[in-house]
Amino acid sequence: MGLISRWITLIKTKMSQLLEGAEDPAAQLDYSYQRQLDMLQDVKRGIVEVTTSRRRLDLQAAKLRENVDKLDGQARQAITSGREDLARLALQRKQAAQMQLSDMDAQITQLEGEQQKLQDAESRLRTKVDSFRTRKETIKAQYSAAEAQVRIGEAATGLSEEMADIGLAIERAENKTEEMRARALAIDELVQLGTLEDHIGGDRLDRELAQLTAGDSIDQELARMKLELSPPKAQAQLTDGEEDIVEVADDDAAEVEVKL
Repeated sequence: MGLISRWITLIKTKMSQLLEGAEDPAAQLDYSYQRQLDMLQDVKRGIVEVTTSRRRLDLQAAKLRENVDKLDGQARQAITSGREDLARLALQRKQAAQMQLSDMDAQITQLEGEQQKLQDAESRLRTKVDSFRTRKETIKAQYSAAEAQVRIGEAATGLSEEMADIGLAIERAENKTEEMRARALAIDELVQLGTLEDHIGGDRLDRELAQLTAGDSIDQELARMKLELSPPKAQAQLTDGEEDIVEVADDDAAEVEVKL
């Protein structure tokens, strides 16, 4: 894969991640689930409010019934006492209380109906929310597994951002290494040919003379060591032979120097 292809792949990967971040299925599912929980909570609050209103009306209705019974007793007592005027007044109040009680009973019946509707709605909504929660977790697990498989596949084929970056770094390092190796070989070749001077190691003449001098020094050192380690009788023979070697070495060095 060339450098341009790697950059194109990297750009596509970046764009894909941006789009996926804007449309995260897990986040959308969690948001929808939270919205449903909020709706369920609103329904529950509605049930509490309706129930509270109904209970308040029940208490008022109970008081009205007690008042109706009380007025009925007062009317009977007034009639017994020969006070028809008081009995009439008590019956008028009783009638008004009964009318209020009738209206209140109608309101209570209406609130009971609304309460039942809200309770039914809450039950249905709770069932849907529980079902959605189960489905949501299943989808999230499946999405996470699929996302992991995609990332593994991308990493294996070199399509992910990390692998693309690693590939680019390796390619740059390899190119730089090859360039440096070629440069080093070229410099060595030019130095060997004498095109470039080795200021540290000297020129070609100095190197060859140094090699000859080093070789002569080794031969002389070897001859001295043999002389020191040999028996006395053999030392004279070794001395003559070593002197010949030294003379030959000196003659060779002089000959090389004349040729150069």
